[in-house]
Amino acid sequence: MVGAGGLGCPAALYLAAAGIGRLAIADPDSVDLTNLQRQILYRTDSVGEPKVAAASATLAAFNPEVEVTALPERLEGDALERLVAQSDVVLDCSDNFATRHAVNRACVRHARPLVSGAAIRFDGQVAVFDLRKADSPCYACLFPEGGEMEELRCAVMGVFAPLTGAIGALQAAEAIKLVAAAGESLTGRLLMFDAKRAEWRSVRVPKDPACPVCGNK
Repeated sequence: MVGAGGLGCPAALYLAAAGIGRLAIADPDSVDLTNLQRQILYRTDSVGEPKVAAASATLAAFNPEVEVTALPERLEGDALERLVAQSDVVLDCSDNFATRHAVNRACVRHARPLVSGAAIRFDGQVAVFDLRKADSPCYACLFPEGGEMEELRCAVMGVFAPLTGAIGALQAAEAIKLVAAAGESLTGRLLMFDAKRAEWRSVRVPKDPACPVCGNK
């Protein structure tokens, strides 16, 4: 899991409570008072602690049999490659395009399913990119690297707190389905939620044969 913020907190909570087994969580930040309205693993006495340390303590209280590896760092380079290669499923709960694209590239190289989530203001989205399937797109098929997408971060723009819970919980659901080989994943679809209107919308995301990241896979 990359990111222990608004999305990572509910996702980690459901994964640990479900008994996922081993969970690695990477985040370089410490808990801030402004995080508490949406980052539900933390309490007021967590302020100032590394997020991954506070998250590990909370998750252990829910299920001490889950092995949590806390990584208080921004994953990149060889460290990111090693962790992705060792993982069954990768959850991207980060809040910036640079990290999302780096995680996507690693998942493509190692053929690991990626569960991607995002939430800003009142809008959320979830997608699964599973390059074990020949027709699966990758994150760069949907959001090309170097594109002109405007980067909005909830730390700056704000986010409706329950929205992060809904998206993070759905990421956990997709991850558990992938691990258990249960049901049909969101691979090839982008699920979007408008919290203001309480409406879900699903759109197909085709594989881009010219994608520089996965086009030759």
